[in-house]
Amino acid sequence: MAYTREETENIEVDHPIQQLWEGILKTIDKMEWTIQDSDKDEYRMKIKTKGAFMSYPSHMKIALVPISDKSTRMLIAGETPVTTITSVLDFGRTRERIERFIVTLAQLMEKKS
Repeated sequence: MAYTREETENIEVDHPIQQLWEGILKTIDKMEWTIQDSDKDEYRMKIKTKGAFMSYPSHMKIALVPISDKSTRMLIAGETPVTTITSVLDFGRTRERIERFIVTLAQLMEKKS
């Protein structure tokens, strides 16, 4: 029996929306994840992470919303399919992938500033 584990993150980033969008694209490339769908006009995308030993890839939706000229709200919703066999190994995997994405993005954005 399979089901999904879902996690969400909602953070405010002190970068303009276009600059953050470009940083996200570089982060996905660096992490070797796959963009499944992207809408630059709406600043939304769906991505697929890499799987791991005994773990399915996660699927994430990212949406950016401008707050001001210099800050952006980033919404991340992730889900990882799990089975009764992989559920123990996958516990926290979605949260871990979201956090790793945010840390990598922050590091790339810091270098850019």
